[in-house]
Amino acid sequence: MVGALELSRATLRKMHQNLGWAVGYNVIAFPLAAGVFSPFTLSPEIAALAMSGSSALVAINALMLKRARLAGIRQPGEATKIVAAKG
Repeated sequence: MVGALELSRATLRKMHQNLGWAVGYNVIAFPLAAGVFSPFTLSPEIAALAMSGSSALVAINALMLKRARLAGIRQPGEATKIVAAKG
């Protein structure tokens, strides 16, 4: 039960990180591609490449959840402890 709660909290943190990254990218890249900052523009081709890079970073960040050390969750390769019941 404790492991499931920690995993859900870690997942929510990753979701917030990914949402922050996506919003940050969109706030900066879309106005640049639209020409809002006139001397500084971003060609549509470069904007499309940057969007693909943004998607890749979000996916990599989500995969980093596998490396999280969470109490109550056994990591792959760890030995399982068998406790003999008394009585």
